[in-house]
Amino acid sequence: MTSGSISAAQLAANRANAQHSTGPKTEQGKTTASLNAVKTALTGRTVLLPTDDAAEYERFLRAYEKEFKPVGQRESDLVQSIADLSWRLRRIPALEAAIFARGHLEFAESFNEHNPSLRPSMIELETFLKYEKQLRNLHVQEARLSRRREKETAELRQLQQERKGKELEAIDTAARQYLITKNRKQSFDPAANGFEFSVVEIERYLEKCSPTWIEGVIRRANQHAEAA
Repeated sequence: MTSGSISAAQLAANRANAQHSTGPKTEQGKTTASLNAVKTALTGRTVLLPTDDAAEYERFLRAYEKEFKPVGQRESDLVQSIADLSWRLRRIPALEAAIFARGHLEFAESFNEHNPSLRPSMIELETFLKYEKQLRNLHVQEARLSRRREKETAELRQLQQERKGKELEAIDTAARQYLITKNRKQSFDPAANGFEFSVVEIERYLEKCSPTWIEGVIRRANQHAEAA
């Protein structure tokens, strides 16, 4: 059985969005873009920001593909989505930190008349009060993204569990037929019998089966042949 892969077209589109965006190039510009990303980075179809590293994003996707080993289009689509959701979630702490960094710059000269030991806390509180809506939105988006990731991960695992169950049932059936034909000194072609497994894969499966099980399959097949 061969594993599927994350959509090459989707990966190319995400990389192109990042590379073709007219984003800032200087470090100061990138910082400003991060501060302004609260409203745009966590929703919409575009996963990558102009400040994102497209190569790192690709490595991130491949790591998820390696972990989940999707088979078929639906599993591959779910792995792509789960990776993208995780990429967005990973951005939230940086955005939250950027908001408070902005506040510390904005209110750097505030509260000078107060005790110096209290000023950092007062600046942080002032930042929170001013950007409460943006911070609350981050938390709402984090919860939304987390719920969706959990739901899609559960769906993926369920699909894979069902697929592996069907594969196990199929190779078990193929192994039984292989044993019977081999016992009759006949050749066995898995493809001609409707199986996607190779003879090597069937023999590997049989290596894991107990001798008692194998003997039972052959004995029952012989008894059925005699009765017929």
